[in-house]
Amino acid sequence: MTAQTIAPTSFTGHLSPARIAAFAGHHAEHCQIEVVAETGSTNADLLARVAQRSLSAATLLAAETQTAGRGRAGRTWLTAPAAALTFSLAWPFAAPLHALVGLPLAVGVTIAETLADFGVAVQLKWPNDVLQGGRKLAGILIETATAPDQQVWAVIGIGINLSIPEQLQEQIGQRAASLPAPAAQDRDLLLASLLSALAQNMRQFESHGLPAFVERWNRLHAFAGQQVLILDQGKVLHEGRALGIDQIGRLMLQPDGGARPLAIMAGDISLRAKEG
Repeated sequence: MTAQTIAPTSFTGHLSPARIAAFAGHHAEHCQIEVVAETGSTNADLLARVAQRSLSAATLLAAETQTAGRGRAGRTWLTAPAAALTFSLAWPFAAPLHALVGLPLAVGVTIAETLADFGVAVQLKWPNDVLQGGRKLAGILIETATAPDQQVWAVIGIGINLSIPEQLQEQIGQRAASLPAPAAQDRDLLLASLLSALAQNMRQFESHGLPAFVERWNRLHAFAGQQVLILDQGKVLHEGRALGIDQIGRLMLQPDGGARPLAIMAGDISLRAKEG
């Protein structure tokens, strides 16, 4: 499916589960689709339902407004009504929790490849951000849980900036990117395209793991070959040239003057281009 398949409607209209399902097609035919006007966090809502064993199938939950969105390491995801596309996908895996290492990287590839179908070129920042022109366009938060019946679930939270008011830009504290208007014009189509691609790629991840996505991620690497800093709460841990990710999702870094590349695990650290 491409962005040109269906005539678009205004992105200011309400999300429609029926239209999303129709656009998503057979890849997501077993996925339940729900839309709520407002909630605190779609991730938190789905995790609660996992704990209550009230999910019987993969479930997409989208919110018109999310008041307590979260980013990595407990950070707040700031947004405003109609300023972002915010949703979570609860996906059951027939695999142990440790097999889901690297899943955020596969999701990043999915978002980037889907947006490319809409004519939007983006890059990936390790471990879980989507950039456009060096600014953050989308974020990913994946939380995993084992239900009382021992079913393993991944709850994949995604937020994509559609239109950011100036006041919100000031609250965020850094310039963020917004999806170009043509790509955001029909949110049902955009969300359906993401759901269809996620459904396909989650099955591929379950069968083949992260190695099926490593080359694709490295082609989209925002900092490939660049000098970067690896930070932990503002302190520089390492600096060197970013090489890409390995088969288990670690960032490979060539230290300045070092003989062997370092393998950086995700953890609560951040990556930043080195200035100068």
